[in-house]
Amino acid sequence: MKNIVLIGDGMADWPIPSLGDRTPLEAASTPNLDFLAENGHLVEVHTVPEGMPPGSDVAILSIMGYDPNKWYTGRAPLEAASMGLNVPESASVFRCNTVTVQNGSMVDYAADHITTTESTELIDSVDEALSTSQLKFYPGISYRHLMVIEGDYPELQCTPPHDILGKSIDSYLPQGNGQEIIRELMEKSVSLWKKHPVNIKRESEGHLPATQIWLWGQGKMPQLESFKNMFQMDTGIIISAVDLVKGIGKLAKLTVPDIPGLTGYLDTDYEAKVSAALEGLKQYEFALIHVEAPDECGHQGRPDLKIRAIEEFDEKVIGPMLEYARNHGECRLMVLPDHPTPCAIRTHAAEPIPAVMIEFSDISKKTLCSGKRFTEKNARLSEHKIKFGHELMGYFLRGNWNSESLYN
Repeated sequence: MKNIVLIGDGMADWPIPSLGDRTPLEAASTPNLDFLAENGHLVEVHTVPEGMPPGSDVAILSIMGYDPNKWYTGRAPLEAASMGLNVPESASVFRCNTVTVQNGSMVDYAADHITTTESTELIDSVDEALSTSQLKFYPGISYRHLMVIEGDYPELQCTPPHDILGKSIDSYLPQGNGQEIIRELMEKSVSLWKKHPVNIKRESEGHLPATQIWLWGQGKMPQLESFKNMFQMDTGIIISAVDLVKGIGKLAKLTVPDIPGLTGYLDTDYEAKVSAALEGLKQYEFALIHVEAPDECGHQGRPDLKIRAIEEFDEKVIGPMLEYARNHGECRLMVLPDHPTPCAIRTHAAEPIPAVMIEFSDISKKTLCSGKRFTEKNARLSEHKIKFGHELMGYFLRGNWNSESLYN
């Protein structure tokens, strides 16, 4: 039995007045998702435990079967695992965004989706100027970088930059034990980048400059139980452009290939993602494809782009993977977002999300149809609700979706 999971990051949303009080999922043309909703098991799932931050780190741990209350230590350590960093037990890892702050306000958490080449040059300049025997900066992809620093910072409160778009940063600077050194590093980056050639070039081309680093998401390195041991199955493959997801995959002892052309945005290479998953399914029982674009468009507050991202996910990822599943026959397929990223607030929300599961054995010859749609509202109306998101993967892999004990 082959098992396929497709995650449209941040795909869920709230009704938007400009869309006739529809969500982007409701406004988008999604024939493949709708086929799954019509023929599969549509459920509502709580992927973010009560009291925990509604980020992809927490939500995707849940989707993968790991209870965040047990396994979660912070976002940055998961990304460090993806990058293969050797982090000492005595050190902490911080996420380090290249951001745009203007007139004291957070204008862009991603510095206008700066290119990896440009942001690497900027982070290298910070590392050269500020690194010591106690701390070091590591460039990642686009605006996503890391800092490793000696010490533990469990009481330090750091705010994700995507949570404060359009707001003054003064009220959201790091607070608590260790705030002085973290604030100082952020402040020093401002002068380092003010006249940096990368920013001079970007502004001349009409792009926002990267004005400083923003440190958040800190934690110690976790140790996850292997996915194979948890579910007594052969190993699998995870396809993503995002270090966070790749890091979870590596900690779970899954195969995580590095694929050229994956960006985490609308310009990502969908075909390369699908090809890698199909190749992996030749030898593995499990494949997961993660698509970041809907989340990024939600952070931008752009319903039009989010609709486009959802439609491309449906056409370019769900479509070919659905075709594979229909032809293979002995195959389970699950599609879901990880959390909502409402355009209205431009950040994550903790509400439950829709998920659909289907097993291809006796319905593989059915044609696409337009009946029940894959939407937040229809999942909310479903009698099938899963309160503890980390239980979802086990239910999916066992295929016991009609069991009354499934829903809680």
